Amino acid sequence: MRGSRRPGGLRGLGYGAAVCALALLAGCTGAAGTASHHRLSAVPGFGAQDIDAAPAGRLRDGGTLTLPLAAWSPQLNYGHVDGGTDDVWQIASLAEPMLFARDPRGVPRPDPDYLVSAEVTDTSPQTVTYRLNPKARWSDGTPLGVADFAAQWKALGRGDDRYRVGDPAGYDRIADVRRGAGAHEVKVVFRAPYADWQRLFTPLYPAAATATPDQFDKGWVDKVPVGAGPYRISSVNSTTQTVTAVRDPHWWGDRPRLDKIVLRALLPDAALQAYRNGELDAVNAANTEDYAQLKDAEGSEIRTGSAWDEVHVALNGAGGPLSSLDVRRAVQQAVNREALADVAEKGLPVGVPLLGNHIFMTNQPGYADHSVPYGSYDPDEARRLLDKAGWRARGDGEPRTRNGQELKLRFVISSATNRLGLDLSQLIQEMLRQVGIEVDIVKVPANDYGSQYLNQGNFDLAIFRFVGMTYPGSLVSVYQQPSGRNSFLNYGRIGDATVDRLLREAQGTLDQRRATALYNRADAEIWRIGHDIELYQRPQMMAVRKDLANYGIPGLGDLDWTKVGWKS
Repeated sequence: MRGSRRPGGLRGLGYGAAVCALALLAGCTGAAGTASHHRLSAVPGFGAQDIDAAPAGRLRDGGTLTLPLAAWSPQLNYGHVDGGTDDVWQIASLAEPMLFARDPRGVPRPDPDYLVSAEVTDTSPQTVTYRLNPKARWSDGTPLGVADFAAQWKALGRGDDRYRVGDPAGYDRIADVRRGAGAHEVKVVFRAPYADWQRLFTPLYPAAATATPDQFDKGWVDKVPVGAGPYRISSVNSTTQTVTAVRDPHWWGDRPRLDKIVLRALLPDAALQAYRNGELDAVNAANTEDYAQLKDAEGSEIRTGSAWDEVHVALNGAGGPLSSLDVRRAVQQAVNREALADVAEKGLPVGVPLLGNHIFMTNQPGYADHSVPYGSYDPDEARRLLDKAGWRARGDGEPRTRNGQELKLRFVISSATNRLGLDLSQLIQEMLRQVGIEVDIVKVPANDYGSQYLNQGNFDLAIFRFVGMTYPGSLVSVYQQPSGRNSFLNYGRIGDATVDRLLREAQGTLDQRRATALYNRADAEIWRIGHDIELYQRPQMMAVRKDLANYGIPGLGDLDWTKVGWKS
């Protein structure tokens, strides 16, 4: 089996169907908790899947599948801070080992193409023993082995900031990686317990191409030098912004049904038109405008499900007005989250619930709403907080001032942001203007949005999504305090010792009930420190060709790329 969904990634508010962790985006004054429960009835059940499942043997042998990428990333190492996106995860899932695959409810199981078994074989200290499939080999002919595990641990978990790491969580708890009973057995020994150990080494990268900082940081720019998957990356064309994957004749597992998979970076409007013209085989349909144009498209169907997918506005606390907790709280309470969710939900056949939690989705076990009062719309309280912070009002429509400086924020959005994302940004701009905060919306190139803006802290406000964080431990890097030059996935550099302590304790707690309670305590603190403006749980809707099987919305699970194919 082969996985295609990331254990955590970032996307923008453009299309996103499949972070780390980033994805592009492509009123009412009711309390946040009330609104969330009100919307919940229309949300598909947690982990709901819609992929038109069919036996692979009944599908046509061959054919091409063409899919969109939200933006072009020259960095194709998913472990690198610039490569930790949903698009890079999708490329990696075709060509690199994914040791675990998740079912529709997010339960991980070893992939037999790579693992005979993987289990905790000792608890003092916690030790995981991986028994590798002897057939599993890298494209250079080298068997998968202990050197690959050790190189990945050293790059991601040793705190060496020569490696520009996005997500060290879990790797930083490893004490040793050693050979087990033979060349195909690896033992990973933890210095502190780690509950979500199955998320580690997925994808697994080869030591031959990641063992040094130079290889890790530069060796995967515009290329995939080594792989071990059912497909191999045959070309990476930065001019046409296209990645092509073809069946690997040396693959030892089930023969993939498709000859070729083509991934094209397209802006949202271009992707929609390409789908309508028959140039793409799937496209986002999770916003009003796209759904209206796609719901009755010929030869197409809308596939709907539920996944871990949230929309939020990041606040940059590393200097500038938002370094003040009072100003961050004022921004939170000046934004009418309910009105924004109404805009996102309008015209869709599924609900868009407000989120009161950064760790768990509204329909996920463990969810508790901690948004009150920080996520409650209260412009009068926002004005009081700004007064307290020394920002003086000047009259309607005028920005507040302090010591001769005007209160202005720079709202950076990607050029790949869709109509919905732009509408939300403009609504937030107007909401903040009402309390005396001037907002300049700055649109920047999609290809630079992550590496040059988010990763560099080059923004005051930014709107995007974290997706696929079904392992709670994958969120540690989003909220932990930066270390040295590494901000990890905490782009706004906002955190505190309490959040760090609670998240560390939670990820090391093997009792799920106690871990859930700790994550919820951390979430309440994340709200209190004004880390961001959590908005809503994004619906999962995709337009897909009717004769494409085993592809679509996999819930919390992973698509099996060897089974994706065309009906005969």
